[in-house]
Amino acid sequence: MNKDRELFGLLLIILSTVAVLAALGMVFLYAPRETTMGDVQRIFYFHVASAWVGFFAFFVTFLSGIGYLARAERRWDILALSSVEVGLAFITMTVITGSLWARPVWGTYWTWEPRLTISAVQLLIYVAYGMLRSALENPEKKARLSAVYGIVAFVTVPLSWFAIRWWRTIHPDILTGGGGMAFTPRMGYTLLVSLAAFTLLYVTILRQRIRLERSADALARLRAHLETNYIGGSHV
Repeated sequence: MNKDRELFGLLLIILSTVAVLAALGMVFLYAPRETTMGDVQRIFYFHVASAWVGFFAFFVTFLSGIGYLARAERRWDILALSSVEVGLAFITMTVITGSLWARPVWGTYWTWEPRLTISAVQLLIYVAYGMLRSALENPEKKARLSAVYGIVAFVTVPLSWFAIRWWRTIHPDILTGGGGMAFTPRMGYTLLVSLAAFTLLYVTILRQRIRLERSADALARLRAHLETNYIGGSHV
């Protein structure tokens, strides 16, 4: 069983690596140069893909929080924590790539328009998720409050998605052809490959993070056992 898991993990790493390399090749070699923004538009593929993965990761945390409240099983708490941490990495990438894209297009790295403001708040809210966990010592209380927090925090995802549809914003809406970008079929194929590659990368990293958390639990149990039976002097 362990060998099968190790083989699956290795296969997942290889597939995600190949997928990311394929996405990079399509971004720089296959996708056409955008007529208005030029080559800087190529950041778009990384920006949108990382945003999608970040949103999906927070959705996994949302579902895991519900799972923990319903079953009170540690595996749901591990999944929620792991997905938040991975999601934060991708959302941070989203903010960085968005700023790099905005500078030559909008003339500034950042502007406090609705979509960007919500993104900043969302990032801070999920950073606070980790701060909440580190502030609590009781494992059950930590898992329960984190589950509730993860469920409530998810409201930032639909808010961010609908911000450009509900309020006046300079952020482009790609699905409706907004933002002044000439979106071609080859751009669409490149975006789809980028989305698939980043999603596969998320699954790969998430799996490793879950394994790390389980190893930490096993180490904590071993340490407690040693303290009880050897250091505590109860071992015969």
